Amino acid sequence: MRVFVTGASGWVGRGLVPDLIAAGHEVTGLARSDAAAESLRAMGAGVRRGSLDDLDALRTASAAAEGVVHLAFKHDLFFTGDFAAATDADRAAIDTFAEALAGTGKPLVMASGMLGVLGLPPGAVATERDGLAPSADAGPISGAGGRMANARHVLALAGQGVRSSVVRLPPATHGEGDNGFTATAIAFARRAKVAVYVGDGGNRWPAVHRDDAARLFRLALESAPAGSVLHAVGDEGVPIRAVAETFAAHLGIPAVSVTADRAGDSVGWLGGLWGVDGPASARLTHDLLGWRPTRPGLLADLEQGHYFA
Repeated sequence: MRVFVTGASGWVGRGLVPDLIAAGHEVTGLARSDAAAESLRAMGAGVRRGSLDDLDALRTASAAAEGVVHLAFKHDLFFTGDFAAATDADRAAIDTFAEALAGTGKPLVMASGMLGVLGLPPGAVATERDGLAPSADAGPISGAGGRMANARHVLALAGQGVRSSVVRLPPATHGEGDNGFTATAIAFARRAKVAVYVGDGGNRWPAVHRDDAARLFRLALESAPAGSVLHAVGDEGVPIRAVAETFAAHLGIPAVSVTADRAGDSVGWLGGLWGVDGPASARLTHDLLGWRPTRPGLLADLEQGHYFA
């Protein structure tokens, strides 16, 4: 299959592109810089220069492909607080893919998130069937409502002849080379000289190894039914206290409890998320696609030491 991938040189993309090529697919990745283009060529992929704002490039590349995986997102805008601009750019890209793929039956697979799925009570185990309806709940993550609305828009494309699916990723999508939530939390702990957890630290985050997540994106591309929601979950819920204590042991610093309003003093912009209890299940994904995680869980991955080198 000829596959067009946005975000192909990013964290999940660097796992997905080699997996797709090994499975016999021909990959073209979107690259907005020379470094990204060189990374893609080194992996054996073709290159389409452009960005999410270059709708003509997205339209041409997706029309020429037999399937699209949409991993890219304007995180730089999102994390500066311009949630609307980030989600609007994402929606424009999705609409461009829809224009190219409508009526073809070709797959469009989109990456989304799962921490604090809107409309769920705190601590409930999120399933693939949750978060499918609009909710007045703002949730723990500012701007998450817009991203979830975009995911629902992708799912609705099933009614326009697109084999659309959404893969929800945990905040701790981990592995060697990670520069996301887990690596950021470690950097904050190193800087603050303390590893914190909120209250008793019993709140849980779902997690998955990047390579397992990448394989799920490939399976979705190859065979997920139209309108599928998939959960890339290896660990259903890892207690944040256990995470903080692992940080502390490797960094030689104390692990201490803080109140929710003081978490940001030690974990910066992650403070609003550090106390969230948001476990998630992947049972329906297992049953639908036969996907099973095979790589280490979060705590085992942390114990390998590469996060602290």
